[in-house]
Amino acid sequence: MLTEKQRNLFFILSFFMGTIVIASNYLVQFPVKLYNLENILTYGAFSYPITFLITDLANRAFGKKIARYVVLVGFFIGITLTLFVSTNFSDIISIRIAIGSATAFFIAQNLDVNIFDKLRKKKWYIAPLTSSVFGSTVDTFLFFSIAFYNTGLPWFTLAIGDLIIKLIVALIMLVPFRLLIIKINDFADLKIKNLNY
Repeated sequence: MLTEKQRNLFFILSFFMGTIVIASNYLVQFPVKLYNLENILTYGAFSYPITFLITDLANRAFGKKIARYVVLVGFFIGITLTLFVSTNFSDIISIRIAIGSATAFFIAQNLDVNIFDKLRKKKWYIAPLTSSVFGSTVDTFLFFSIAFYNTGLPWFTLAIGDLIIKLIVALIMLVPFRLLIIKINDFADLKIKNLNY
């Protein structure tokens, strides 16, 4: 049974997970037109890597079992609202974006959880960086191939551009991870005492 503090953290992480998924699914529809980047980059690449930070914080705080619940709650919030907010059911690409997002998110986030869990005893940056790199790579190619393959859009170059940005953002996300890990580590100790995990 979770304490009130733990429940609050669980709901906060789940809420932010869903919010970032919704924002990213909306932003991926818009190519970056600055510096002629429209064929290699969308705005979704800047927001989506934050989901891996959220997953890694949940994993650090609760372990992989509850981190999967955060992924699941975020998945249902994000995908449900994406269907209602940004999916145009008369546009096949919009539907494919929703399907691609759901498939890629679920597989990549669970991969992230497993990799993080296996590396959690290493130096503080190894687990979040490694799990985010693998998760981002799988997510990117799954999403872009499902959403845009055979549509006439340059899905492969868009995937490469998005992946490069996601990897840069994954490096940047180490900063908030490190800043938040102190509170999360204290919280993890509380979890061990209270829940006997």
